[in-house]
Amino acid sequence: MHLLISFITLVVSSFAFASNVQTEGYSVQRVADGIYYHQGSHEEATPENLGAIANVGFIIGEDCVAVIDSGGSFREGKLLHQAIRQQTSLPICYVINTHVHPDHILGNAAFKADHPKFVGHEKLPAALASRQQHFAKQFSQILGDAYQGVEFIDADTLISIDSPQTIDLGSRELLLTAYTTAHTDHDLTVYDVNTSTLWTGDLLFVERIPALDGSINGWINAIDTLANLDTEVVIPGHGPAFKSEDSTGWKNLLRYLSTVREEIRLIINDMGTIEEATASVATQEAEKWKLFEDYHRRNITAAFVELEWE
Repeated sequence: MHLLISFITLVVSSFAFASNVQTEGYSVQRVADGIYYHQGSHEEATPENLGAIANVGFIIGEDCVAVIDSGGSFREGKLLHQAIRQQTSLPICYVINTHVHPDHILGNAAFKADHPKFVGHEKLPAALASRQQHFAKQFSQILGDAYQGVEFIDADTLISIDSPQTIDLGSRELLLTAYTTAHTDHDLTVYDVNTSTLWTGDLLFVERIPALDGSINGWINAIDTLANLDTEVVIPGHGPAFKSEDSTGWKNLLRYLSTVREEIRLIINDMGTIEEATASVATQEAEKWKLFEDYHRRNITAAFVELEWE
């Protein structure tokens, strides 16, 4: 009986990766050796949820720590910092921003005192410069006190589309890859060589409706590449991390984007309008995604504008 109980416990632990570690109600879970992430809630940012709606986390090497996205508010960044300190006293040497969206970068200043290198796609500085005034006005109102302390920090280490880079945390190499326009025009992924763990940023949404801020064609092409990488664990930008043998997340995202593209092309070829597209395209997807009504029509509009000029 004891052996059976031990076996059941092992199976449950393997399925759930590891027990959550709580810091003031802010939890992170270990998904591989030295790799922890906080799963964001499927909500819009509010003062109550501190803007903690995206997946963020960290990787611990023998010499130092890399943060992968810092959170949706200064307050979340501080909680993530505390969660790191519960696991290690090693210096935080990198803060890697997978893209510019505020639910991923507004916590950056919480790590400023650690003097890390801030890392991003080569096009991240331009994206930040064009949006930070809008982000500051919008999210200071949305987040209230949780926003206080936010700074927009320029990346000092940039990753070229043509030249993936490897950084070393001490017997732990991370491969950083920049992509052509997909979810945005400046998406970056992080691959931990030791554990074959892939952090996708928002190139992958699980459960929550994807948000198109780049190219639907480019995003579909990126999925074809990413879904076929040799990985053990995948940490999406939104939704639960999963073992790589479960391809459901990739298939669902590809199905949604492909359906949107195919149905918009039919309307365009029939000389239809963008209004017809927003009213009818991929409505059968509504029950399959959280926050569908908040983002689907925006996706149709962005995709239509791109596809009508093919």
